[in-house]
Formats: sequence, structure tokens, C-alpha cells
Amino acid sequence: MIDFQTDPTRYRHWRLRVEPPIAYLDMDVDPDGGLHEGYEMKLNSYDLGVDIELADAVQRLRFEHPEVGAVIIGSLNERVFCAGANIGMLALAAHPLKVNFCKFTNETRNSIEDASANSGQRYIAAVKGNAAGGGYELVLATDHIMLVDDGSSSVALPEVPLLGVLPGTGGLTRLVDKRHVRRDRADVFCTVEEGIKGKRALEWRLVDELVPSSTFEETVRARAVEAAEATDRPTTAPGVELSPLQRVIDDAGLTYSSLRVEIDRAGRTATVVVLGPDGPPAEGAGFWPLRLARELDDALLHLRVNELEIGTLILRSQGDANLVERYDRLLVDQEGDWFRREVALYWKRLLKRVEATSRTTICLVEPGSCFLGFLAELILAADRSYMLEGTRDDGDDEAMVTLTGASAGPLPMANGLTRLETRFWGDAAGLEKATSVIGRHLDAAAAYDAGLVTDVMDEIDWDDELRVMLEERAGFSPDSLTGMEANLRFPGPETMETKIFGRLTAWQNWVFQRPNASGETGALRRYGTGLRPDYDQRRV
Repeated sequence: MIDFQTDPTRYRHWRLRVEPPIAYLDMDVDPDGGLHEGYEMKLNSYDLGVDIELADAVQRLRFEHPEVGAVIIGSLNERVFCAGANIGMLALAAHPLKVNFCKFTNETRNSIEDASANSGQRYIAAVKGNAAGGGYELVLATDHIMLVDDGSSSVALPEVPLLGVLPGTGGLTRLVDKRHVRRDRADVFCTVEEGIKGKRALEWRLVDELVPSSTFEETVRARAVEAAEATDRPTTAPGVELSPLQRVIDDAGLTYSSLRVEIDRAGRTATVVVLGPDGPPAEGAGFWPLRLARELDDALLHLRVNELEIGTLILRSQGDANLVERYDRLLVDQEGDWFRREVALYWKRLLKRVEATSRTTICLVEPGSCFLGFLAELILAADRSYMLEGTRDDGDDEAMVTLTGASAGPLPMANGLTRLETRFWGDAAGLEKATSVIGRHLDAAAAYDAGLVTDVMDEIDWDDELRVMLEERAGFSPDSLTGMEANLRFPGPETMETKIFGRLTAWQNWVFQRPNASGETGALRRYGTGLRPDYDQRRV
């Protein structure tokens, strides 16, 4: 089992040092610390285990260190900043692991950019040695790239000429969309194995600053201090420790403090039940929206990589909607509170992770549900949603859905739009109608009329209709479902983020399965053997 939980005391590949208002995050990959056997991670190359630690560090810096306004990403390897994804790992890994590795790595890079854009925690890359492939893609996620001018340090994206694959963590998109590198220069850059260094790297916008070796360390620190001085993060507020999750994992599913996952292997479904708060708001690590976000995040990642044959996620909730509403107000009306802002931003990233996961998502709204405010976004994030009309038993209250200000802006999708704007793309009247019900408690008929749920059913039809729908879904090709869902989930304008995930889902997914990359005579298998890859020369 691949576990996404870690903490700095367990890091094997990163060194985190906090010297307020700056943090140093240095890559120091243990060559023998691979997540699986069969490969050595030389030259600061990395696998999913390295990125799990990086994601943890980025998250902890946001929550545990509000006093940090700038983070310097560096390397403790003098000759190589980072050689990118480990080639031996990619050659040996099964296709799903390769794709999930790229997806998680992209999400981690996006979280760095989100911290810079929304949390006032700017990232600076201090590049000494060669930053190649995924190493340069990590650099591209930062705000400011500083390259030492020593005559040998360089940046490179050599995947096409060396490996027969693409820079799979957004490198191509960030080159032209984020750094505005001219497409002809980007074409040259991506086909030069040895990369580009010095003045040309600066001229082509591949880096932001070229610094002599003699002043590199002090100049990097000066830039970080400048960035930290511009932050709105509190300098004296105590951080919130991200304590270990309390969870039980067995063959039947997963159990957390505010969430449970029930796995039906025969039906290839996992029912994810969100449990509402058990008391009024309390700050700190026990703050229910933060606790729930961490647990749901962990469950999603577990299902992605450890339960590959579970094709459908059924989202349900149970709890007191009135208590949910009290927490929701704190996230929507943050009043300059850095901690509430971070929790809301975490929910934004988490909902995006739901939408980037290659699983069908079905949301069920039933009596006893608590889909209100930010939890109601799960309904809008799902591929389909069904609501039970009336009650199941005497004495039950009817199911209700309540949208709040959480649906009006603070939790945008990857396309930059709210889920309501995306749902009613090109339908101004539908959007106006849905927006007009914000703040109202909607029963099944009203929620359906507002276009918030796919269908409503009474108790007589509920179980049979859902069973037929789920059985039908399980009979479709998983590959075609992944492609269909990825194309349907993001109407509206393209952003750098939707391009990255769209290209990963389509192009890298395809390339990884082709013999030119992964076949016995393909580039991944023959890399380092001295033999040239034998390519199928037909263009498709």
C-alpha cells in the first residue's frame, strides 16, 4: 500500500529549515529510498515518495508556519539540482502508477503556485547544477528562478529526445503559458538533451536571474527577504500543527474521525460518507472543516493508487446542517483571519482533486444529509447527483440542499469559474435562477427546479433506479469513461491548469502506453543501456 501520510521527522529526501521570515526546503534524495524495489534514485532523481514528502512540506509551511513569507527551494547536491523523475522507476512502473504519479506531482506543483498567489508565501528556486526534466518543472512552479552563473549549471526538458515521453508535470504548458517563452525557442529547448545555461537561459526567459557563484547564497536570501516583506501573513500568530490522522484501513474500507469509506469490490464502488460536525466551532487542528479536508484528501489519494478497480465514488453525507452552517460562515466570512483563509484554500484544492480524479462521482442527497455551503460544492463537483423526494421513515425530515456564499466565488474550479458558472456555461437564465436560491433551504423539487441535481426520485424508485444506474456504469469501458468525464467536467475558458490536466489525461496517458516509450525496445527501457530505442515511425 502507498501511504500519503508523513511528517518532517520521517522525511528521507527533503531537509526543511525555518528561519523566519524564510524557510529553506532543500532536496537531498536518498538513492536507496525508492518507494519500490528495482531502481536507485541517483542525482536527486525522484519518485512518488519524494513528491509525497514535498506535498507534505508545502502544506505544513502554509498551516504550521504563518510567520514564513518566502520559501527557497534548493538542493544539497552540488552538481545536480534535480535530474527529474527516476527513469528506472518509470521503466518498471505499471501504467496506472506512472499516470497517477504525474497527476499527484502536478497537483503538488499547483499547490506551490496557489500558496504564492493566495497565501502570501512566495517561492524562489535557487538552481545550482543541472535542473533537468521534472527538476526544471519543479523550478517552473516557483515565482522567481535564480540560476548560478558558473559556466556549467543549466536547465533542461530532455524527455522528448531521451525518453520518448513528454515533460509530464506541466513543463510544456508552463513554458509558453506562464513564462511566455516563444514557441520556436521552446521547441528548440525541448529537443536539446544537454539543456541551456547562462545568458541564453536568461534571454529566453527560462530563468529570471543569473547570479555569480561568489554572491549566489546572499543574493538568493536577499530576494527571499524582499518577497517576505511584501506578504500579508502574520509574523507573530502561532501556527496550527497538522497532527497525525486517526484512521483505520482494512479490506472493507477506511474509517476516520469525520469520514468513512465503504468499499464494494463486487460492484466496483466506494461510498464516501462525510460525517458532519459533532459540536460548535473550535479553532486549531480539530477545526472540523480542516480535519474533514485532510481526511477526505487522504481517502481520495488512497483510492486513486491503491484501489484501481474501484471505478465509481458515491458521495453521501450525514449530520446536522445547522452546525455545518456555523462552520461555513467562518470560511466564507474570513475577516482577515489567515487560518480560515488557509482552510478555505485547502477546500478549493481538495474539490479540484475530486474533479481531477479518474473516477465517476455520484452524489446522493437523502434525509439526514448535510450538503450545505462548502459541502454542497460536492454536489456540483459530481458527475451526477440524485436527491430523494420525501422521506424514508416516519419522523424523518426531508432532504435539503442549501447553497451559500461558498458557491459564489471562494472555491473556483480549475477553469477559474465557480461550479455554478461552469454548470450553466452559456445559460445566463439558468445561472441567474440558480444564483437566486443561494441562502435558501431547498427540498428535492426546488433543487431540481434550480438545476442543482440531476434527478429526484421517491423512496419507491430510489434503490432500484440507483442500482440499475451503478450496474450500467460498471459495464462501460473505464478508459472511455475517463476520457468522457475529463472532457465534460470543464466547460468554459481554458486555463493553464485545465490545459495541464487535459494534456496529461490525453497525451501523456497515450504516450505512456505506446511501445515507443514503454515497449521492450522503447526509450524508457533502453535508457542507460547504450542501445538506441527502436521507434515505430508512423505518426498517429
